[in-house]
Amino acid sequence: MNLKILKYLLFFILTTITFPGISQDISVSDSLRSLIVDSLKKAGVIFNEKREKPEIVLSTDEAIKFLQQRTLPQYWKDLDDPLRRAIRHLVFNASNPPYDSTELFIKQYPFDSIDVSWDKFYRWEPVELKIPVISHPLFPIPVDTTQLSDSVYKKIPSDTTAIFDIRLPESLPPTMPRTGLKDSVILVVADTLKEVTSDYKYFPFTYYSAPYQSDSIRAAVDLLINFIQVRDSSIIYFTGLGDVVTPVWLNSRSGMMHRYWLRTDMNDSVTVWIGSNDRNTIGLYLENGISFARPVRQGYHSDVRIEIQEIDKSKLLAVKKIITKPQRWKYRTEASFALTQASLTNWVKGGESNVSTSFDITGYADYTNKPYNITSGNFARIKYGLIASGPKDVRKNLDLLETNSKINHKAFGKFDFSGIMLFKTQVAKGYNYPNDSVVVSKFMNPGILTLGFGLDYKPDKNTSINFSPLSYKGTFVPDTALIDQTKYGIAADRRSKNEPGISFLISNVYRPNTSISITNRLQLFTNYINKPQNIDIDWEMIVTAKINWFTDVRLNTHLIFDDDTKTPSYDKDKNPIKGPDGKIKKTARVQFRELLGFSFIFRF
Repeated sequence: MNLKILKYLLFFILTTITFPGISQDISVSDSLRSLIVDSLKKAGVIFNEKREKPEIVLSTDEAIKFLQQRTLPQYWKDLDDPLRRAIRHLVFNASNPPYDSTELFIKQYPFDSIDVSWDKFYRWEPVELKIPVISHPLFPIPVDTTQLSDSVYKKIPSDTTAIFDIRLPESLPPTMPRTGLKDSVILVVADTLKEVTSDYKYFPFTYYSAPYQSDSIRAAVDLLINFIQVRDSSIIYFTGLGDVVTPVWLNSRSGMMHRYWLRTDMNDSVTVWIGSNDRNTIGLYLENGISFARPVRQGYHSDVRIEIQEIDKSKLLAVKKIITKPQRWKYRTEASFALTQASLTNWVKGGESNVSTSFDITGYADYTNKPYNITSGNFARIKYGLIASGPKDVRKNLDLLETNSKINHKAFGKFDFSGIMLFKTQVAKGYNYPNDSVVVSKFMNPGILTLGFGLDYKPDKNTSINFSPLSYKGTFVPDTALIDQTKYGIAADRRSKNEPGISFLISNVYRPNTSISITNRLQLFTNYINKPQNIDIDWEMIVTAKINWFTDVRLNTHLIFDDDTKTPSYDKDKNPIKGPDGKIKKTARVQFRELLGFSFIFRF
């Protein structure tokens, strides 16, 4: 190749040198020079600065082979890329017969010819057995032969002309059946065969692995044919004199009707509804109130004039600007109310009357900004419940006020950069029952704030896994004069506790069917500095089963474990346990609450 290039260069240099004594024709030299340059460009020695895109002409087989090569796994970043799946589907449809011919072949195929009897899947062997047999004689045989002394003679004719005299007793004595063993041969299954073929010369399979395979194939084929007929659709476009095109999908599930205007060249029109009630049927329905009438006689008037206003088509008509405003915020609210009551009078087995009520209101606000790849999910929730039991006053048994905000920005794949803010407190005062004089909580005492920044992973629309390695958790008790802040892990001389750490938040909604949903929210937090092995756990689960459009059965469980929140320890007699220093011993325990009942649900 280098020798060839060198040859072209030498030839070019020699031909471009002009010798006045040999030739005086400059035009011939220029034309020769241009021919040489074009030749060198075509040979690839000189690159053309204006490269034209070549015309690509492929046959069907070449196109299939090229696309099969380009869809190999090594050419793609993601094997589930939609473009790759679409190209592979296109190649499959192009390289295989059309569906209608496949369906006709399968429906006409004689599946009975490829059937293999079930007994062919077993290896049979004969086994000789002796079977006990009990036979009764034609005439009873007496046990004691001396009883024949009182017998009489009776004559019984046979099938011949001879007459035999048979002596029979007048009364039959007890008889004894004859027993014995009889030789017999039966077939038993000696082994089960895993591979069985057929003697049919057109049998398409190498072998069957189980009986009734042809029946299973036929059932599966019929099921898929019906499924494809229901699922697949065909589109038909209706066009008229104008530019309006009406698409109509043909399938067995649409049931949609399209309004179509039939127009004439006189700009007259009539409304027709077009739809598909079945897969292979197009329905044309005339609109109500329209009838056909033919004129008896038609006349022509040449002197009739119609004033027509000319329109200047050389200029563009003014088009009104259509402004669309995207809906970035979506709001919804869900409220549930539950009321239970029990009344006991002279109930021997024990118990006391009680009335309890609770309500749970949650408001959601979701934000989506696709141009900037920003999403945000926010909700605020309040739960409150009261109970009145026996002669005791009304007490609080449920109280929660929380907000949850999360803002995400697209990072890569299914991961987003995420920032979270969680806040929890209560609304009313809480007491150390049965002692209702000691306040242990009230609004903002305590208040728990969690901030975090990290990544949010969403494998699907119902699951979110948030990992925030840069997190902060703050516990606040401003009113230390009324509330003992040490119950919540805050030092006796302080009003707040600040913890840097890692937070892990998982939320999931699982729906096994349309009427049952299971919602889980799990929050984990560990402190970087103080005992990182002790993990704070906050897990709430809500199981909802719909009864009708406004009534649900709800099971709500809430589990909390915080190593810094300690409660007094008691012995079996419910006496506080004291430590070596004489103070009441306190330990961290799992806090658990469970509510089950009927709820009235309002969604708006």
